[in-house]
Amino acid sequence: MLDKQIIRVKVTADFACFTRPDLKVERMTYPCMTPSAARGVLDSILWKPEFKWYIRRILVLKQVKFFSIKRNEINSKQGRSIIVVDKIGFNGKPVFRSQRNSIILKDVSYIIEASVYIDGFSDKNPPTKYVEMFRRRVRKGQCWRRPYLGTRELSAEFMPADESDQPIGDTIPIGSMLFDIFYNEQGKPEPIFFYDVAVKNGILDCEVPENEQLLKSTHIQPEIDESIAKEISNLNGNELEVVQ
Repeated sequence: MLDKQIIRVKVTADFACFTRPDLKVERMTYPCMTPSAARGVLDSILWKPEFKWYIRRILVLKQVKFFSIKRNEINSKQGRSIIVVDKIGFNGKPVFRSQRNSIILKDVSYIIEASVYIDGFSDKNPPTKYVEMFRRRVRKGQCWRRPYLGTRELSAEFMPADESDQPIGDTIPIGSMLFDIFYNEQGKPEPIFFYDVAVKNGILDCEVPENEQLLKSTHIQPEIDESIAKEISNLNGNELEVVQ
């Protein structure tokens, strides 16, 4: 069931890159934050397996500014196996760095509006509990890992949304846009797109049929090798120590 309460959080960053998946080699960002990136920000602040975030709207607070940079990337796809640069990768081939152009966004600011979705409300598990928990964490600046906008190095700041913050008045056509990744009952991922998308008067409306489909997505992830799971656990533990 979808809660009627709407949480609002402001997110700002010097740079952001919401990569278009239809461009394979050089990174080209969407002109606006994607719903999946918005959900990632909320999950970084508060995540629980018993509920999901339902993204309602994304408000663009600053004019869109593009910026071109060169970045060092690896020439192999990142998977669940750990990749060590300049050494033999999981496929038996050496992994090297390569420079690629990236068209990213500069000086961004958004307001994310979302609600809690729980598959079956109960007195012991009310959505208000998570709403208040989220708002308290935003006020204190707490997160279990640092939110980022597109790629890990593009970290973001978050804060309570102010009523004085207003979206820009522009309309920005986008076309097709990646909405999010859907996981079926076996944990198999499938991208969900929505089409004929546009930021209208500075607002990206995310209450579309694709959002209803995403609510049926599972938290199940495919099984991974025990040694890799141990490495991931150690990395997460080190990250939590840094945050604390």
